[in-house]
Amino acid sequence: MGLAIASTIRTLTAKIAPRLDSLQARLIAAAAVWTVLGLVVGGFLLSGIFRSSVQSDFDARLKFDLDGMIAAAEPGPAGQVSLRGRFTDPRFERVYSGWYWQIAPEGKSKNEPQISRSLWDHTIKVADTVTRGGVQWSHGAGPETQHLRIVSQHVEFPISDTPSPTDTQSYRFLVAGDSTQVENEVAQFNITLLWSFVVLGIGLLSGIYIQVRVGLIPLRRLRIALARIRDGHARKLDGKFPAEIAPLATELNAMIEHNAEVVARARTHVSNLAHFLKTPLSVITSEASAQPGPLADSVVKQVSTMRRQVDHYLARARAAGAVNALGNRTEVSPVIEDLARVLSRIHVERGIAVVLDPVDDLCFRGERQDLEEMAGNLMDNACKWAKSRVAVSARRVSGALLEIVVGDDGPGLSLEELSRVGERGERLDESVPGSGLGLAIVRDIARLYGGSLSLGRSSLGGFEARLTLPAII
Repeated sequence: MGLAIASTIRTLTAKIAPRLDSLQARLIAAAAVWTVLGLVVGGFLLSGIFRSSVQSDFDARLKFDLDGMIAAAEPGPAGQVSLRGRFTDPRFERVYSGWYWQIAPEGKSKNEPQISRSLWDHTIKVADTVTRGGVQWSHGAGPETQHLRIVSQHVEFPISDTPSPTDTQSYRFLVAGDSTQVENEVAQFNITLLWSFVVLGIGLLSGIYIQVRVGLIPLRRLRIALARIRDGHARKLDGKFPAEIAPLATELNAMIEHNAEVVARARTHVSNLAHFLKTPLSVITSEASAQPGPLADSVVKQVSTMRRQVDHYLARARAAGAVNALGNRTEVSPVIEDLARVLSRIHVERGIAVVLDPVDDLCFRGERQDLEEMAGNLMDNACKWAKSRVAVSARRVSGALLEIVVGDDGPGLSLEELSRVGERGERLDESVPGSGLGLAIVRDIARLYGGSLSLGRSSLGGFEARLTLPAII
């Protein structure tokens, strides 16, 4: 029994140990350990109680037979003792049955011990005698190496054939039983107890597992709800939670709302700063243009540089504020279609056709304004350099990324030009309007979202930009 329980503990430990960082595994492991320990202790206690009960019953039977034998004894001639016919028991008649009696004279008597028929020609040797309740309890070896439990008592009988009626003879009355019967009953009980406790243990462990699984369902619901917010499928934690978890859900919703307010406030301040700076810069440019000269030209050039830097860093600040906001979700297809429609109208005189490949059902994990900023810069740049056609496509490149590809049929760029074109404020052709910050802004915003921008040659023969961004699965 002990080996089976130990094996069960080792098996449970081997399965649960690798996942002890899990709250579920810890609860199940703790409950399983206490359950198994309780069953082991209970099993040993029950086994001990049953053994004590069986042994007491066995001793009581031996004592009953001893009392019956003494009551049936009568003194006989020549110092013998005879048993009246009422002391008859088939157990003592069958040879080597495991039940024996023996009457042995003590003192100087030369009489041989009287034995039951079951002993045949053996006598019982007594060892380890303990006196309890006026009788002696001991163990000994019987026929065929049987282990005997022995009870004996000294009795005085008068000798009938002596001149003096006061002469007595001491006898030792002994009854023995094979203790293997006790061991067999205890072993059978232990087997039944073991299988009963194994079934009970499996039932208890199954109940514990189900209880823990069911009890932790609200936490799994909370985790799923938070994942939906992170992926942009929800704006707050929805649903009812138990009383123990409801305060946590309330605090998380409050934190999400506070985070959204902080981001919105920061974007408002950034927008106000942009308007505040652009107005004085426009005034300075206008005043300088009204008074031609070297100083005015220098002022206009520096103001233009300042405006480009303001636009760049304000775009980065606005995007950085939106990156960590929870619940951001933007469909890609409507943004690209709107941009294509606007740019086609702007460049209608040049006959630029913006061709959209079928766009998958994609969602960008971020703000719509940031996607418009990045895709708009790339598509506007392509329209400026294209001869007649701009191709735009979007697809999923992995489980958590999407890719927007913008290509044109313009003159394209050399390898050396490609290495320079993404640098902040770098313009390769001053004849085309622009600040030179478009691609740098796109790259910076993409990096804030964990994406990237790569440049190369388009299949149409011109310039191609590949924008990789996080997607919502």
